Amino acid sequence: MLQERRVIEPRKKQQDAGSTRDRILITNSEIAQPNSIPPLVSALKTCAHQNAATFHFPGHNRGRAAPSSLVHLIGLKPFIHDLPELPELDNLFSPEGPILEAQKLAAKLFGSSETWFLVGGTTCGIQAAILATCSPGDYLILPRNSHISAISAIVLSGVIPKYIIPDYDCLWDITAGVTLSQIEKAIEELHMEGQKVGAVFITSPTYHGICSNLTDISKLCHSYEIPVIVDEAHGAHFGFHPQLPSSALQQGADLAVQSTHKVLCSLTQSSMLHMSGNIVDRERICRCLQTLQSTSPSYLLLASLDAARAQLSEKPGSIFNNALDLALETKNLIVNIPGISMLGTLGFSNFPVIDPLRLTFGFWRLGLSGFEADETLYSDQGVISELVGTRSITFAINLGTCRDHIQRLACGIKNLSEASLLSFEKIKGQMEGHCGSAPFSDITMCLNPREAFFARKRKVAIGESLGKICGELICPYPPGIPVMIPGETITKKALEYLVLVKNKGATISGASDPLLNSIVICDV
Repeated sequence: MLQERRVIEPRKKQQDAGSTRDRILITNSEIAQPNSIPPLVSALKTCAHQNAATFHFPGHNRGRAAPSSLVHLIGLKPFIHDLPELPELDNLFSPEGPILEAQKLAAKLFGSSETWFLVGGTTCGIQAAILATCSPGDYLILPRNSHISAISAIVLSGVIPKYIIPDYDCLWDITAGVTLSQIEKAIEELHMEGQKVGAVFITSPTYHGICSNLTDISKLCHSYEIPVIVDEAHGAHFGFHPQLPSSALQQGADLAVQSTHKVLCSLTQSSMLHMSGNIVDRERICRCLQTLQSTSPSYLLLASLDAARAQLSEKPGSIFNNALDLALETKNLIVNIPGISMLGTLGFSNFPVIDPLRLTFGFWRLGLSGFEADETLYSDQGVISELVGTRSITFAINLGTCRDHIQRLACGIKNLSEASLLSFEKIKGQMEGHCGSAPFSDITMCLNPREAFFARKRKVAIGESLGKICGELICPYPPGIPVMIPGETITKKALEYLVLVKNKGATISGASDPLLNSIVICDV
């Protein structure tokens, strides 16, 4: 157990002598549940209020030397509570006190056998999950539209990717999830080749809220004793209301990584990794997390995870009532506005479930790209969206959404519609001219990502790169889905897509030349 530590206060005047609040003995039991405050929040509060002579990090010394510019912005309290790994605050990598209790409470709430708090975001959790289930040379089955963190995990682990090309709707320029038949085909192909499948990795929901059938996929994978990892970054709220989809754990996943800071209310960069079942070695997960996470974790981030869990546990069955009502109201306000399309399940017949709190509207019938519409909505109504695409914009409804904001959104979209003066012929041409396949539908992998990462490289003009082996990971951001991955043959389709989204306003991440005049290739 953690060493108990007595906090000794300086001698005070007689009228203060009877106060026991200023002289406390901190024990694990006292930290655990004072006045029902979440355990880690309580421990942080207690430590911050000590009248201690401090000779520890960080350098701002509990706010005494905090930069004035930031103090003017956020005040002193964040600095006062920005504490290091004091014994009373527990150790993230060997928890015995408030962190352990907070993680156990989270596991109970989310229905896991064990939960780990993450200060490196869901990126860290995905990397740890893949490293914990796959060994070098194993195969990882995953959709080609997986987040960049899965690709970095492949580089770190030395596993070989077996990509599944997800369904693609060219009208929306949106990819969906993966199907049971696709997973089954990939497993059978690898087994016929005598290859070992370390894990199956699924993104559900996608950034647009599209969900895969994890129940059937999990049953299939478990029949082969293959663990299922789910990137559930956008689904931490799943399972907490009858109108919301079931969570990955409820559908049989072995590991689920959630961005608690997205739809739930912890601080940005804080996430959770949940485990269920007995296929995955929990000790290996612990070792991977210790390898990947900072040895100086932010206790503000950790406490925010504990607080978000407590907030959700107060009303787990009804906390999303208002958000769901506002989402429905938003749909009703916008769905009949001329020229506006709303993403539903009609275009994705294999994926009948979409997160009702993730609303995506298309603007191509107005002759507008998502980037153009987004710029107008911001300048007109101060609307800030979650995700902008070539054809659409996605808006996230959450616990903090208010009616005034959805009315401003509806007003802005209505103004967009009324301002459109394009002829039907021009609009029709834009609608028909876009359709094609996903930019990564015809990939050829010449080197695995790890081999390509360490290969000798050189930079060539983009016109000379066609047919060469890509040496850098290039993706429009958001959503952070790579169009080119190191080791793949550079195709005309991928190049044209990158130029298209860049010209429409997307930020190109990962390219050494963000203007795309040149590209790095593997010189092999």
